[in-house]
Amino acid sequence: MSKSNVIEERAHVKLGPKDCVLGLDIGGTKIAAGLVTRDGSLLGRMHRSPTPARGTSDRMWEVVVKVCEKALAASGNPKIKGIGVGCAGPMVWPDGVVSPLNITAWRGFPLQRRLKEHFPKIPVRVHNDAITMAAAEHWIGAARGLDHALGMVVSTGVGGGFIIGNQLVDGGLGNAGHIGHVVVDPTGPSCHCGGRGCLEAIARGPSTAGWAVEQGWTPHSKEASADAKTLASDARDGDEIAIAAFARSGEAVGIALASVTALLDLDIAVIGGGLVQSGPLLMAPMRRAFAYHAGLKFQKRLRIVPAELDQTAGIVGAASLIIKSSNYWNPRDE
Repeated sequence: MSKSNVIEERAHVKLGPKDCVLGLDIGGTKIAAGLVTRDGSLLGRMHRSPTPARGTSDRMWEVVVKVCEKALAASGNPKIKGIGVGCAGPMVWPDGVVSPLNITAWRGFPLQRRLKEHFPKIPVRVHNDAITMAAAEHWIGAARGLDHALGMVVSTGVGGGFIIGNQLVDGGLGNAGHIGHVVVDPTGPSCHCGGRGCLEAIARGPSTAGWAVEQGWTPHSKEASADAKTLASDARDGDEIAIAAFARSGEAVGIALASVTALLDLDIAVIGGGLVQSGPLLMAPMRRAFAYHAGLKFQKRLRIVPAELDQTAGIVGAASLIIKSSNYWNPRDE
């Protein structure tokens, strides 16, 4: 047997009809876990917890373990065939050493190794959380059946993952898909990645709300927080600054979509994340900006649709790294 065949065989995990995989979704806002069957269904219910806003690396790890154990307990503690993880990036891949921009407690944290130590004798695979969202939407969501897709999250951060030729694109270091750091305005605000004018610096939820505050917006309700959810509510009530804030962010996303579609000739862009819950407030200016900037005929065929899987996408996509490794996992580390 050739070396490549040995690697592929080791990467493949056989699942029977009743077998399942633990999917773990770690982001700047929440940590969620659930058990996923080989057809992409959730077994039992998922468990979630807010991501600690402050604290040490060990405190963050304790929350991760607790969420995993509660998800297992909620399904009767079945024997699992592996653990798939989607975590905010960037990261050293495929080693699973993570340094999420929105989780300051983790810098160079060996997430894969720690999970392997806690759950021995099963494979653990870690990838970017936006990439796992893309995998989920391609597997059983809005992009199923299409060969060339972008899955994109617009939330606390902005990220994405590409499926090209029915295969997940990893990139040289596993960080392909960071659409949030495509420059959409060279004179725009600085980004916490170190760049300037990045899509994420403009369109992520906190930046959208922050820009509105700078323009003079205050929540209509004195009890409400000045966040993106409140901003959307006020925009629906006709607040002009709130509407303009969503238009600004939507336009930035549309510009980015036009650029990446020119590069990759995509069939579909599936947009998920908290900010997309605002509906037409974000999606309408996004589509207008895309139509304005997409000049080539093949660009114009791109379908821009909301994500179908909502809160389960991260968990299902993480599990797909184990269950659907032929499409979503490059096995060069195993």
